[in-house]
Amino acid sequence: MEKIGRTKIVDVLKREDFGTIVNVKGWVRTRRGSKQVNFIALNDGSTINNVQVVVDLANFDEDMLKDITTGACLSVNGELTESVGSGQKAEIQAREIEILGACDNTYPLQKKGHTLEFLREIAHLRPRTNTFGAVFRIRHNMAMAIHTFFHQKGFVYFHTPIITASDCEGAGQMFQVTTKNLYDLKRDEAGSIIYDDDFFGKQASLTVSGQLEGELAATALGAIYTFGPTFRAENSNTPRHLAEFWMIEPEVAFNDITDNMDLAEEFIKFCVQWALDNCADDVKFLNDMFDKGLIERLQSILKESFVRLAYTEGIKVLEEAVAKGHKFEFPVYWGVDLASEHERYLVEEHFKRPVILTDYPKEIKAFYMKQNEDGKTVRAMDVLFPKIGEIIGGSEREADYDKLINRINEMHIPMKDMWWYLDTRRFGTCPHSGFGLGFERLLLFVTGMANIRDVIPFPRTPRNAEF
Repeated sequence: MEKIGRTKIVDVLKREDFGTIVNVKGWVRTRRGSKQVNFIALNDGSTINNVQVVVDLANFDEDMLKDITTGACLSVNGELTESVGSGQKAEIQAREIEILGACDNTYPLQKKGHTLEFLREIAHLRPRTNTFGAVFRIRHNMAMAIHTFFHQKGFVYFHTPIITASDCEGAGQMFQVTTKNLYDLKRDEAGSIIYDDDFFGKQASLTVSGQLEGELAATALGAIYTFGPTFRAENSNTPRHLAEFWMIEPEVAFNDITDNMDLAEEFIKFCVQWALDNCADDVKFLNDMFDKGLIERLQSILKESFVRLAYTEGIKVLEEAVAKGHKFEFPVYWGVDLASEHERYLVEEHFKRPVILTDYPKEIKAFYMKQNEDGKTVRAMDVLFPKIGEIIGGSEREADYDKLINRINEMHIPMKDMWWYLDTRRFGTCPHSGFGLGFERLLLFVTGMANIRDVIPFPRTPRNAEF
């Protein structure tokens, strides 16, 4: 077969220099036709769209053609011609075909609809479907959008550790990291495990967040962001939870809660705009196949300012809804940690746009959040989105050493593990704020997928660590 430089299908479909000989390589999606001519739909992952390869059967060996089945990998040399039908400008009249990899009839992705549940069982093959090709190209684009946004704003991309060694009691939601033989653990008289001979000499875990280290960096570099994997060992088998997920956490010195809200809103709008601008074909496919309101919902996010509402006001809205007969599964009262149904009511039914909820009761929020003068609430902010609920959680941090110490004592957090964090409040403390965005939650919103397991290549959930 004559050696011609490969052209990606995304580029072939844009070309208009008909009559040129081109080479494309990819996987067969479908093959159909008559005794004289066949049409092969070829896809190489560069675009949701296939290129049509027209094969005049008289010019090719019959035995070779038998091996051109769904899933087979081909290299095709042919003439770029103007497409008569098929909704595309260009197709390829095949001159030479080489089968790079045959595919037998046990290939599970035959030409028919497959359920998302079934595709999760073959996650090693699902990127070859239209749906997951679209989702994973969008995932890549969202990562690029995030880095671009922060880079343009002068933030430093800061790498926080994945293994954290604090023997924090109550580490029930952390995965432990050890080199010890779990069948033969040394214990002291009290029955506690002795870690002296372990790799780090103490208990170590996978990180649940890079925020605390991010705060240290912000008080030196000014504005930083993390973007990396985080781990939660909570037994949550829901369509919104993963045990391994990616998180983006900006942290900014001298930002107060209002600056923090402004940054969150600008950031998320930038990402949504990026998806509409750079992933139009993939977003349209998902809109047409899965979620007819997707594009409209993405555009609506960009049109209006997000509602900014104190938690206390939000509770009033929910209590009024209950009084008017709205049924919630979980009760509503001041002090409750809002459930997803409460968050979605505020966004989807009451305000009909995203809501940033602020000033939560301190009892339901983390120790590091700045306390308000009322002594009851903290300067937290959660960004609530349609169909998702909370997509961002953040706060202005408590910069006052004494207040932070009191809160740590109230919450019985072992002090010896926090000494390095407290140093930032002893050595030139400053106001600072930040937030965390779960990357997969953003992807749920941008793709319209309903289950978080379908926006990450290989989901890690309770009792599932396949592939």
